[in-house]
Amino acid sequence: MERGSYARQAARRKEYAAVKKTHVDGRHAADVLIYALSTCGWCRKTKELLKELGVEYDYIDVDALEPDDYEQVKAEIQKWNPMGSFPTIIVDDRECIIGFQEDKIRSVAER
Repeated sequence: MERGSYARQAARRKEYAAVKKTHVDGRHAADVLIYALSTCGWCRKTKELLKELGVEYDYIDVDALEPDDYEQVKAEIQKWNPMGSFPTIIVDDRECIIGFQEDKIRSVAER
């Protein structure tokens, strides 16, 4: 990779970090980020389950983003979930749970 590309990647990560995430307090079991839609029932169930289990998490309601942020977040989601479906749950920036999979979500809480 050429030297300038590292700088471009760092700039993109910094831009992405500026996208507003909502934090829900709880016990730290893992770094959990949920890409959701504000109107999605399965997204709501995912948030409710994590809250019920007492696990902290961050979420982004993608449909509430500004257009520039939306495009940036959409590209990030597609790296993890090429179908772009919701919820897309990223755990510790290395594991992806697609959809409301209660057993897998519960396993995150048990860490």
